[in-house]
Parts: sequence; C-alpha cells; structure tokens
Amino acid sequence: MFVVSVVGYKPLSAGIRPAVICALFGGLPWKQLLHINGSNQEVLLITGLKWPNDLLTGFHTKHHHDSVTYRAPEPMGEHFFAESFDRGTLDGWVLSKAKKDDADEEIAKYDGNWAVEEMKDSKLPGDKGLVLKSRAKHHAISAQLLRPFTFDTMPLIIQYEVNFQSGIDCGGAYIKLLTETSELDLDQFVDKTPYTIMFGPDKCGEDYKLHFIFRHKNPKTGEYEEKHAKKPDADLRSYFTDKKTHLYTLVVNNDNSFEVLVDQTVVNSGNLLKDMTPPVNPPAEIEDPDDHKPEDWDERPKIQDPDAVKPEDWDEDAPAQIPDEDAVKPDGWLDNEPEYVGDPDALKPDDWDEDMDGEWEAPQIPNPACESAPGCGPWKRPMIDNPNYKGKWKPSMIDNPNYQGIWKPRKIPNPNYFEDLQPFRMTPFSALGLELWSMTSDIFFDNFFITNDRNTADRWTADGWGLKKAAEGAAE
Repeated sequence: MFVVSVVGYKPLSAGIRPAVICALFGGLPWKQLLHINGSNQEVLLITGLKWPNDLLTGFHTKHHHDSVTYRAPEPMGEHFFAESFDRGTLDGWVLSKAKKDDADEEIAKYDGNWAVEEMKDSKLPGDKGLVLKSRAKHHAISAQLLRPFTFDTMPLIIQYEVNFQSGIDCGGAYIKLLTETSELDLDQFVDKTPYTIMFGPDKCGEDYKLHFIFRHKNPKTGEYEEKHAKKPDADLRSYFTDKKTHLYTLVVNNDNSFEVLVDQTVVNSGNLLKDMTPPVNPPAEIEDPDDHKPEDWDERPKIQDPDAVKPEDWDEDAPAQIPDEDAVKPDGWLDNEPEYVGDPDALKPDDWDEDMDGEWEAPQIPNPACESAPGCGPWKRPMIDNPNYKGKWKPSMIDNPNYQGIWKPRKIPNPNYFEDLQPFRMTPFSALGLELWSMTSDIFFDNFFITNDRNTADRWTADGWGLKKAAEGAAE
C-alpha cells in the first residue's frame, strides 16, 4: 500500500473522515481511502491504485510495506445494531432450539454449529467473525437490536460481510430482520418466524441470487405478502467463487427508492412501488370472473373463401415426384452385378448348428466388382419434383367479415383494491437473524451494522471492511 503525508494543509485530526480526504484528492470515491492515522498525519490508500501525478501535488508519498494492523471497528453515531465478533464470543446471540414443521425428523432440528473465529486464510490477525460450521444442517441464530427500528423519515441502511471460504455449492448467506411482535421468541426462531426484510446472497447450482424481499402488510386485510426486488442485471458469480470478503449493503429511503450494493458498487436499484414482484398495489380493475365468452363469438381473423371453386384442371392425384425422363444410365453401369456379395473369406463357425441356427450364410460385404464402376444392380431413373404437382386443393383465405377479436372478460372494480403510496413504512423490526441451510460449511460473516445515517455507515465500513480490503490487497 501507499502512505501519503499531507504537506501544506492543516494537520489531520484523528476524527477526520474519508469525505474530507476525498475532497483533497479531487473528489475520488472515498471508498478508495482506507484508514486515517491522525497522530502521524498519514492517509493509507489501497495497494495498486494509480494516482495521477497532478492529484499528488502538495503531497509527499512513500511506499509502506508493513502489514495492516487490525483494530476492531467501533460504532460512532446513530445505530441500531453493531457486531464485529471481536470479543470472541456469541454473547448476545441466541441459538434456536426449535424444529422445522415441514421437515423429516432427522433433519428438522436447528442443530447446525456456529463458531466465532478468524478466517482460515486471514490477512488480519485478530479479526474474528461468525462462521457457519456444519454442512447439510439447519442453522438459526439471532440477536436483539439495541432498540426497534421504526420506519419514519430516515433511511434504513443494513450492511454486513460474507466470505465463502470453501466456495458454495448450495446454500444461503442472507439475513432476516425479524418483525417486532409480542410473540417473538428468539430461541424458537424458525423459517416461519415473521420478518420485515430478508436480504443477502443465495446460491444453488448455477443460480446466483442477491435477495431483497420485504413483507408488505395489506391495509385492508392485515395479511402480509412477500415482495421481491427484480433480479440484478450484474453478474454475481464472482462474489460466490473468488473466496474474498464482500460487503453487502441495502439502503431503503423514505421516498421508496432502494439500492443494493456489493463492495460499495450498486448492483441493483429501483422503487418499492415500481420494481417489486408482485406489485405493492393491486390493479384498480380486474377481469369479471362471472363474465363468459358468448357461444357465437367469432375469434377467427381469416376464413376460407366460400365462393372459391377448385379449377377444373387441378389434379389432386398427381404425385409429388416423378422419374427424370432425361436421365441417362452412366457408361459402365454393371446391371448384373449385385451391390453386396457374400464374404468369400468367411468360414462357418465350428459350433454352428444348422438344426438350431438355420442354414449358414456368409456375411455380406460390398461387391469388389463395383468399386471401379459407377454403380451396380438394376439401374433406375432418379426421382425429381413433379412440375405439375399441386396437392390437395384448399379454398383461399379471406378476411373474416364477422371477426370480433380475441374475447376478454369485461373489467370490473377490484373489490380488493387499495393504494399504499408509502410502502417504505414497513413493520418495525427488533432483531437480526440468520436462518440458513447450506451444503457447504465455513461461511464467514462479519461486521453486521444497522443504522439510519449514511455517514455512520461509511465510518463503520472504512474501519471494518475497508481494513480487510487493504489487508487482502497488501497480500496480493
């Protein structure tokens, strides 16, 4: 990596944030800046960045080859949940003691193991995370937020890190934000526990997914329905296969816009009112289920011409092909020689029983006499298309004067119609949970963070994932 010392500017304070450094470097994305050491007035940059010379005017640069030192991130600013696992324990987390209702008894238990440990190939000694340790088992673990998150005027920002250390065959690494209810019991956390948002990566076979699902409450019936964000256009494969630590971020704003980011790059975005399936709001009109197509409704755009008459010279019996009368038998054609003859070198097997096997005949081989001839056997004229062939006569097609179009039921007002223009105001949630099945073990999770303030999220990212990225870059 590089260390850039500032010359000619005010000393950098320990509290200066990446946005300030971004301004000093001509507006470059702050995510390219990894760490600020206030005491030494130094800014650490990602290994290998090619900085234009004019941006370094006023700065002295020097190479710095020391390993990146890990320090656990500390949440600064408004937040609802922050977990780095660097205490080395699962304090505050609850393992589910429940069973799945719809699974065989031997696999119904949530008995998959979890551990807090460093990555197998960690580039940051001391950096621990939550690791899913078992394969082919159900896992469920959850933790309470500091306080419930209520959707008001501030955005929701969720982020966490995942590293598929052993790759991934089939399994998920998504989280659920568990709905605040009086019945919420974390040690009974199962797949059917109500959640407000489900977010994160999931893969089986060659189907690579990045879920963003929220449960919308029908204002008329009170029932909940899952709404799925459209599939990202970006190619997600490398996030599952490169065995690097990736940062997954979801931002949902009170204007109903949302963004899904991986490593601070937007891979999906849209609007809760326009880009969810099924749509948040049902159609104002629906087809009348009691309306039926009349028996005499004519949907045929074309019909046979009733006035058409078959021409008198139309021969329906003429063959499609006829012998070519202009063809001439090639010179040297051997009419009296068969194409195949018995193999003169073949011998009847010693164990051949004519009573059981019948009369023995030598196997057939191509007639050697035909090798230099244009052909053998009776010569026949080749067949050609019959110029007089017309096939079966059919009347020509004309526009149907009685055509009424494709019938559709009439529209009626939708009795279940409602209009929710603020789907952002989702049901409050009070816990974060992972309820997963995986055919691959050693999935590493780290640095869960929930906030409503972008700057707070940026600081957590810089001190957590940013440091990992710096260490991984330094090791390459």
